[in-house]
Amino acid sequence: MSYHRLPLDRYAARLRRLSPSCGPVRLVGIDGHAGSGKSTFATRLAEALGGAPVLRLDDIASHDALFGWTDRLRAQVLDPLAHGRTAHYETYDWHGRRFDGVRALPPADVVLVEGVGAGRREVRPFLAELVWLDRAAEASWERGRARDGAAQREFWDGWIPAEREHFARDPSRPFSQQLVRECPEGYEVREGPSGTSPHRPDVTHREEPPAVR
Repeated sequence: MSYHRLPLDRYAARLRRLSPSCGPVRLVGIDGHAGSGKSTFATRLAEALGGAPVLRLDDIASHDALFGWTDRLRAQVLDPLAHGRTAHYETYDWHGRRFDGVRALPPADVVLVEGVGAGRREVRPFLAELVWLDRAAEASWERGRARDGAAQREFWDGWIPAEREHFARDPSRPFSQQLVRECPEGYEVREGPSGTSPHRPDVTHREEPPAVR
C-alpha cells in the first residue's frame, strides 16, 4: 500500500468524528523512534484541531524512569480524563533532574499524547487512534543526535539501548492505525498494520479522504 498526501485539516476533522476512547476524550497517540518528528507533527496537528491539548511524554518520563512511567500516567492523566475531569500531572526538568511543576490537561474532545511509548500496551486501551511516525530507527536517532548536539551525547548513548529494549518488549508500530511520514509538502500517510481504528464511526468513502481510510 502506497503513501498518500495527508491534509491535516481533513485528518483533524476525521479525528473529531471518532468515538470517545477515554471518558469523553478522543485520545490520539503519536509514537515513533526518538528523533522521528513526533513533536513537530503533534504541534501541527494540534493547530489543525484548533488548539487541542498535547501531552508530551518527555514531561512524564525521567532519567531514572525512561519507560517506567505508566503508573503515574494512569493515576495523574488517564484516570482523571476517563472520569471527565481535568488531569494534573507532574512535569520533569531534564536539566535539573527533578520534577519541578504541575501542568493541567483538560478533557477536550481530542487530546494528543506524543512520545516514545505513546502506543505501549498499557496505553492502547485508552486510545481512539494510534499514529506511528514512520522514520527508521537509525535515521531518527542520527537526526536526534544532530539536533541535540554534543551536550546531550551521553544521554543519547544511554537512550538508544533503552529504546531498543523497550520496543523489543513492547512494540507500538504493529498496533498503529496510521503510518505517517514527512515529505517536502508536509506529511504523507498510509494505513498502519492494525488497520481501521476500533473507535472509528461508520463512514463512506465519499465522506473521507482516501489518504486516511
